[in-house]
Amino acid sequence: MLAILDAHQDNGADWYEEGGGDKPSFHLSLVTYGKCVYWVNDEKVIVEKGDLLIIPGHVPFYGKSIPTVLHTKYVVNFRKAAAEAGLPILRSREPLWQRLGCYEKVLERLRGVMAQWSERPPYYEQMAQALLTEALVFLNQERDRGAISSDKHRRAESMKQYILTHYRGKVTKEELGDVIKTTPNYAATLFKAVTGQTISEYVHNQRMKTAVYMLTESQLTVGEIADYLGYNDVSYFHRIFKRSTGSSPSDYLHERSAIV
Repeated sequence: MLAILDAHQDNGADWYEEGGGDKPSFHLSLVTYGKCVYWVNDEKVIVEKGDLLIIPGHVPFYGKSIPTVLHTKYVVNFRKAAAEAGLPILRSREPLWQRLGCYEKVLERLRGVMAQWSERPPYYEQMAQALLTEALVFLNQERDRGAISSDKHRRAESMKQYILTHYRGKVTKEELGDVIKTTPNYAATLFKAVTGQTISEYVHNQRMKTAVYMLTESQLTVGEIADYLGYNDVSYFHRIFKRSTGSSPSDYLHERSAIV
């Protein structure tokens, strides 16, 4: 069982932190914007958006902002039980620094951790632990598939950017193949290998993020939002939304009413 000691989001340029010593704990940092610098075992590491760093408690480190460069990141300090053996990265005594292909999946779980830790609803510790464990599972799964080359990261990022521009319509592997100048099947395979999601899953996830925003911040009906996001069948939109968020669209409409 993981036990979270601290979870917070760092924003802006002013930041300094250090650790090390005989501690049965881990420092996890996911950069979400810009870049910052860590010195880990006296080795300089520039950590940029999409990079995840996990440092075992016994490893000396310190980190700070880069002058004139803004950054944001999520930080979780946690420890594991002595009997914990399920996740290989938690058995290693070496720091881990990795550019994530599954960045969005890990980011969403860590956002959940931050929300639980700051709002502290009933059972927040258990929920935060579960979300952190899920994020670490995604990381282990990615590492099990092998290192992802910088070229594959670059091509996957190009496909993501295309999807972010066109997600309201039908996005096909043929279109993404044209984006990275390769065959449709290779584009689909590469996208899944890097992100851990199929093209369809990624498109639906982008739509659901917009749906949550529109349900709480606009005055559009569920049907209008579904149509805007490319769902002609409102009942299908409901199913995808429930599967993605664990809630129904009407739950968010109730929040909207309370706010307005």
